[in-house]
Amino acid sequence: MLSYRHSFHAGNFADVLKHTVLVQILRYLGQKDKAFCYIDTHAGPGDYALDSDYALKNREFDNGIGRLWGRDDLPANVADYVQLAKQFNAAGQPARYPGSPWFAKSLLRPQDRLFLYELHPTEQKILQKFANKDKRITVLHDDGLKHATGLLPPKERRGLVLIDPSYELKSDYELVIETVVKMHKRFATGTYALWYPVVNRRRNQSMERALQRSGIANMHLFELGIQADSEAPGMTACGMIVINPPWTLPTEMARTLPWLADTLGIEGAGFYRLQALSVAAPE
Repeated sequence: MLSYRHSFHAGNFADVLKHTVLVQILRYLGQKDKAFCYIDTHAGPGDYALDSDYALKNREFDNGIGRLWGRDDLPANVADYVQLAKQFNAAGQPARYPGSPWFAKSLLRPQDRLFLYELHPTEQKILQKFANKDKRITVLHDDGLKHATGLLPPKERRGLVLIDPSYELKSDYELVIETVVKMHKRFATGTYALWYPVVNRRRNQSMERALQRSGIANMHLFELGIQADSEAPGMTACGMIVINPPWTLPTEMARTLPWLADTLGIEGAGFYRLQALSVAAPE
């Protein structure tokens, strides 16, 4: 399974997809003056050095943010994401990559709140420095899958929950579904963005069926693959399942996913899925 240290994978094609979607949702929530609440169940440190031993081991960022950095033909929502990533760097080629907490903080308004969960002690300390005593940001040294449900519904009654575990354990797939269902029961109008890797297609299919059987409506799947599914170790694709997405998101991603698949696909093997997940009929 995937390494629990995201530093190995920072800035890769999966981050491109995840953060492009994340920025779009946060931009949409920010269009109204009313405050929103952002909850990140697996925040990480919020800052990754691309010249670290971790990042340089496989240089996954070369086929992610690195391939997009100098282009002038990016789709609008990808360009928005890349421009924010450039603000995290002084100049030139990318030296550091911002995690999800940084993208959220950069779009935070005075009335909004962030709750960032991180269990790894070293990364949690870095995240505390990142928060820099900002009263809008709460950093919790805990497992977001187990405890974030207690924050729902937020007092703002508007919000986004990003669910992004490592899937290091096979049981994470089932735990993610259980958690999403519990969260949705407490805060049915919230937006939930669930990231997933494709390392074993059968597990993903099982996860999709479980979500459809849950009775949750208004779910959209956005998947990006860079090579054909394989039994070999490694992630061939990844996706975001978004519950209650902004109404503009499916249309925007319909334009973006084909471009990303063509641009980031390995030797022409890129592909994408764009699908509304319908609720399964009662048996």
